[in-house]
Amino acid sequence: MATRYQLKIHPQVISEDLPALPKDLQVDFQKIFKPVLQLDPHNCASLPCHDLKGKLLNCKALEVAFEGDKNEYRLVYRIFEKPSPRHVAILSFGKHDLAYEMAQARRKKK
Repeated sequence: MATRYQLKIHPQVISEDLPALPKDLQVDFQKIFKPVLQLDPHNCASLPCHDLKGKLLNCKALEVAFEGDKNEYRLVYRIFEKPSPRHVAILSFGKHDLAYEMAQARRKKK
């Protein structure tokens, strides 16, 4: 069995991002996205994801299309292999551009 990654979710993801999402995406976060990031954050279990550049270098974005909404969503996160235990820090989850803006601001506040 593969070693799982711990999840560290930024407090604003819980207090601001998730409540602003459509209910179906809130459910998907719990049932799909969190387990995927715990088991396979590098490849996202074949869900679309990509490496980020610039101010979000070393971060990744999980691409989330949502029916009925013209905007795609992004779940922005960073993988930490060291120090132990390995973990994934979830920085933001929101509509495309906003998710990147929130992740940049939250990353600076470390």
